Amino acid sequence: MKQTKLIMGMPITIEILDQGVTESFFKKVFHYFRAVDKQFSPFKTQSEVSKINNNTLSEKDYSSEMREVLAFAEQTRRETNGYFSVWNNDRFDPSGIVKGWAIEKAAALIERAGFINFYIEAGGDIHVRGRNDNAVDWRVGIRNPFQPEEVVKIVALNNHALATSGNYLRGEHIYNPHGKPLEKEIVSISVISPNIIDADRFATAAFAMGRSGIYFLETLPEVAAYMIDITGQATYTSKFKHYEIS
Repeated sequence: MKQTKLIMGMPITIEILDQGVTESFFKKVFHYFRAVDKQFSPFKTQSEVSKINNNTLSEKDYSSEMREVLAFAEQTRRETNGYFSVWNNDRFDPSGIVKGWAIEKAAALIERAGFINFYIEAGGDIHVRGRNDNAVDWRVGIRNPFQPEEVVKIVALNNHALATSGNYLRGEHIYNPHGKPLEKEIVSISVISPNIIDADRFATAAFAMGRSGIYFLETLPEVAAYMIDITGQATYTSKFKHYEIS
């Protein structure tokens, strides 16, 4: 069974191949994503994020979910030498980590229900478990940032995730937390990791680093990456070849 809903300002697709999945279970998973949107959206006036920005919520009253997201954000800031931040011009916006975090939580919900062959895609970030309907690893495409309807690489993933960062679809939503202008040389960076949280946060930070981002990703264990620059030239890490099939 496969369904797509528009939540958090993006299409979210879930496909579960195992027997026993029901319509009500899909509603449960999508309800979780809606709850995350309600809590973390910087555009909803009653969200926890908006209350933090409006100074109507003190730190001692933060939810456990907010504390968990902030802990991941601080960990990422340290690991990336400050190239990841949830603060921009004194505004709090954890969107750069919440999407991956929410996908990971939703996947755990699906696994707890006993399903082992499924995928979740939210705004281009993909988390897969098990195998596809052909009983092989899931095939996931990396888009051409200059022609998004075209796939430039296909990777085979099993119990892994892929996240892509770039400004070619959503405009300039990624920034350099060090206060310097974002380099224009890089168009997209796709990151493969065993979990979507790492893929998402490291893709965002690496894109903010510019051309040096791919070298940072090379140093990370269990991480592979594929970068496309403004000339269309691709650079990839040594681990990427383990997933590439075409």
